[in-house]
Amino acid sequence: MNVSVQRRMAAEILGVGVNRVWIDPSRLEDVRSAITREDIKRLIAEGVISKRPEKGTSRVRARMRRGRRRGPGSRKGARKARLNPENLWPAKVRALRSFLRYLRDRRIISRSVYRELYLKVKGGAFQDIAALKRYIEVRNLVRRRFR
Repeated sequence: MNVSVQRRMAAEILGVGVNRVWIDPSRLEDVRSAITREDIKRLIAEGVISKRPEKGTSRVRARMRRGRRRGPGSRKGARKARLNPENLWPAKVRALRSFLRYLRDRRIISRSVYRELYLKVKGGAFQDIAALKRYIEVRNLVRRRFR
């Protein structure tokens, strides 16, 4: 049953390591009787001996880091479960503050209203931009309509 010599010869001929040499299990007798390099080359030509493909390193984790496979179809947990709450607050506050700047720069709200709302944002009064818009609408804090 030992074909280690033939396996070594085949590895040299194929230019691969001994572990990548594949020998057809049904033709083991033919391989065992092959004693010269010419016999091994003939078996390689017949397809009795061949080389296995390289393993390689999977790129899936690298692609995940780049944002692949993270669409809605791949998500299992709720948004809150998937996001780090420590990163959630700064993102929310930045969005609210940039919206307030937008309103102030286009003179939709006055500077005093801007300051008042800015401090409310800092205090965590609004969940999101929609809540801030509702607050402004209900209290009639706008100089003119915004879209």
